[in-house]
Amino acid sequence: MTAPKFVRNELNTYQTPDDVGRVSAALRAVGRKVALVPTMGALHDGHRELLRRAKRVPNTVVAASIFVNPLQFGENEDFDAYPRPLEDDLATLTEAGAEIAFVPKASDLFTEDAAVTVHPGPLGDELEGASRPGHFAGVLTIVAKLFNIVRPDYAFFGEKDYQQLVLIKKMVRDLDIGTRVIGVPTVREPDGLALSSRNVYLSPDQRVEALGLSEALSAGAKAGIHGAEAVLDAARGAVAKRPGVTVDYLDLRGTDLGPAPVDGEARLLIAARVGSTRLIDNVPVLLGAAAGYGPERER
Repeated sequence: MTAPKFVRNELNTYQTPDDVGRVSAALRAVGRKVALVPTMGALHDGHRELLRRAKRVPNTVVAASIFVNPLQFGENEDFDAYPRPLEDDLATLTEAGAEIAFVPKASDLFTEDAAVTVHPGPLGDELEGASRPGHFAGVLTIVAKLFNIVRPDYAFFGEKDYQQLVLIKKMVRDLDIGTRVIGVPTVREPDGLALSSRNVYLSPDQRVEALGLSEALSAGAKAGIHGAEAVLDAARGAVAKRPGVTVDYLDLRGTDLGPAPVDGEARLLIAARVGSTRLIDNVPVLLGAAAGYGPERER
């Protein structure tokens, strides 16, 4: 069966899994690689950075999916209100040099009797998973479907959703999926606020209060030389100065989201509500000796 039309150096938009899958297979058959940037649309500079990183891979066609995944939204979450500016998103993809846009409808990805999902394991019930039961099963199920449909050589995800990134890497490893998953550092506003599609929900006053998340993370990271408790104490103290921020969790973990080490690389994560908007953020932290602690630094 002949693949659907594909025009090089232009954005080619496909709706059905069959069409995008055949185009991807045809590209790989002639030696091109495919890099996928999965998104839920409402694209911002964080997504643009993912696309830029994907574009740097030699001999690679950049593909992006736009799909607001109903499986990852829980009850009383913002699925219906989630922004869907498709025309603007397609323009952003064109400007970024993407050549494939996969924009399926829910009916293109699910049958009415679909029952099988990807279970995230114990980590899926911690941190974000504790606050949003079933969220990561929904995320991994759709990401697995996208990987199976597009068969990308590479997939790019932002580190802002750090737990999601860790779980996707675990899924790829555990299920022998042949896609290399690449994490890209969080893109921030000049004042430190992590870019998020949900930032548009913040009023001007709430936007100021939301800085409490990045302020807490920055304070915690600076305290890494003094150990894990100092990191958490500093972060709690900083966010407490922002009364408009209600913390859901503030936790220090290892880079694999297991227990934090005494010395070495760790991850500080926060989730909080500002008004009715729930935001997440995280930063890398160096603990103890890895941060320069030792007799030489003490003198």
